[in-house]
Amino acid sequence: MTHNAWLVPALPLVASLLTALFGHRLGKNAHWPVVAGIGSAFLVSLGVLFGMEHPEKFLLMDWIHVGSLQIPLEFGVDGLTAMMLPMVTFIATLVALFAAGYMAGDPGYTRFFSVVGLFVFSMTGLVLSNNYILTYGFWECVGACSYLLIGFWHEKPSAAAAAKKAFLVNRVGDLGFAIGLFWLWTIIPDGNLSYDNVFGMLKSLNETDRLGIGLLFFWAATAKSAQMPLYVWLPDAMEGPTPVSALIHAATMVTAGVYLIARSTPLLVGIDSMAPIVASIGCLTAVMAGFYALTQTDLKRVLAYSTISQIGFMFMGIGSGVGSVVQFAVVAGMFHLFTHAFFKALLFLGSGSVMHAMGHVIDMRRFGGLRHRMPITCWTFLVGSLALAGLPPLSGFWSKDEVLAALSQASHASEASGNHGVASLYSMIYWVAIFTAGMTAFYTFRAFFKTFFGPEKLPSPTDPEAAHDDHHHHGDDPYFGKESPFVMTLPLQILAFCAVFAGMVFAEPTTGWFAHLVEHSVGFTELPHPESHGFDWVTAILGTSSGLIGLGLAYMMYGKPSDLPSRLAKTFRPVYEASLNKLWVDQIYHAMFVAPILALAQVCRYFDTYGVDGLVRSVALIPRNIATGLLLRFQNGVIQAYAGVAALAIVGLLFILVFT
Repeated sequence: MTHNAWLVPALPLVASLLTALFGHRLGKNAHWPVVAGIGSAFLVSLGVLFGMEHPEKFLLMDWIHVGSLQIPLEFGVDGLTAMMLPMVTFIATLVALFAAGYMAGDPGYTRFFSVVGLFVFSMTGLVLSNNYILTYGFWECVGACSYLLIGFWHEKPSAAAAAKKAFLVNRVGDLGFAIGLFWLWTIIPDGNLSYDNVFGMLKSLNETDRLGIGLLFFWAATAKSAQMPLYVWLPDAMEGPTPVSALIHAATMVTAGVYLIARSTPLLVGIDSMAPIVASIGCLTAVMAGFYALTQTDLKRVLAYSTISQIGFMFMGIGSGVGSVVQFAVVAGMFHLFTHAFFKALLFLGSGSVMHAMGHVIDMRRFGGLRHRMPITCWTFLVGSLALAGLPPLSGFWSKDEVLAALSQASHASEASGNHGVASLYSMIYWVAIFTAGMTAFYTFRAFFKTFFGPEKLPSPTDPEAAHDDHHHHGDDPYFGKESPFVMTLPLQILAFCAVFAGMVFAEPTTGWFAHLVEHSVGFTELPHPESHGFDWVTAILGTSSGLIGLGLAYMMYGKPSDLPSRLAKTFRPVYEASLNKLWVDQIYHAMFVAPILALAQVCRYFDTYGVDGLVRSVALIPRNIATGLLLRFQNGVIQAYAGVAALAIVGLLFILVFT
């Protein structure tokens, strides 16, 4: 089945094209080609997963052949690929199925599903790519699709602005990827940037080149995976349809950066400063985004900042790869990516179910006590919240604690090698991560209790401030204030099941299947093998205790009516305002970058209009004025004069022919 892996991106692509061409004839069934295409791709990816015995690559065709530069369209299958493909296609299938109910009646129904199919094609192509240049091509395709979906309701100014912001911020990161590729191409003798060729030539590359390329790749990853300082696009991306948010946060866009760094681990290993930088940025992002999420009132934005924080955990895991901990670190970071996909897709689709029932209102101050009206959404959302909080035995517990264990081992390994400064750094990151786990539990259950517990409260279906994502009145919506239809609740229940069992099935203490897969990836066999370790009970107890404390505080403040939140907000007003306004980072960025660029654009506009164009118009006046004086007497509009001139010209021509 590994040789049929090309079908995984091909099937969603064909489904996307069929939907674009014939979707208008299918009407309300326009989603079926994409659902069937992505679902079939999932089945093929399962065959790839169970059929893979060792890393393989296969050439589809020559893509670019210019002189000595040869870039083949070549796919590869190894442990990372075999793990990512089923996860991406499984989540995408459920999201597409959910969207069939969520997007019903939208005038852009066909366009939506066509772009979703293209999105899944781009992400699976990125995962299957066997060389950096092809990866970059699909990387840009993923960015373009996210732009189209975030700005799907482009007639809404906030959605158009969010799409533009996401596109531009990611262009900043993609510049780093492009420069890194050019740099890598100049130091690889034959210009062959396939993974096995690059990893096979590492001994001939000096550490400065590898560090520079690694930092540029990580710069690209901070944009795509929304890490400091390029995270600002992701919260605004909530302006897109909720299924898009689920797809971006769980299986496609933001996971691409983590995947790139994990894939490039053989290139980066052994560089003393690289791993601590990755772990530090991940740590700062995780705690900062968690701090923002504490006070947000938009349910989807709480989940968006949660994603930024959890991606930070993934980078902390991968960034703990020092000494003999390298393989274990990559396994920890990618395992958290794997489990996070299930419970974050569940939470986003759960928020979409709430929006569907609340007339597309998402402000938690305007609804509450929905557990009786929406029992399936409520209890599946609870499962996702428990998994995100990292409480046992749900999937988030296993992966979060593996990240914490990797940080602990990195500290011990650095201490043993005499690198006391790095050991202290990892120790500090470890404790910050445990504290952040408590914050995660608090803001997650704050959102859960505010949405589903307390006195029942519904927004008015005629509320003029309602954020109508589909731009029409919901007063006559048969699902207003009720549980979502089966096509939407079925994916919630499936994802809830996965959020419970995915971790324990694949975790190291049970089957160890995930670690076995990742360790059999291209270039990983040469990496230092992890030291033998058992289950880290100390880390498990600390992480779980932190989560329980956060859950308990959330219940005290929001599980039942209480004035404690308002009193704390008044007591700690500066801290509350800093969290609510996200440390004013957007305003700072606007003042530092956006406003000067807009001012420069205005200067350029006036210079172009009145300088360049004015000069051109002035030069154009010269021949016009001269020609007016000379030719006006001849261009008099009298036909007889024209005939006379023509006759004189013929006489002159005959004279020349006869006497010359």
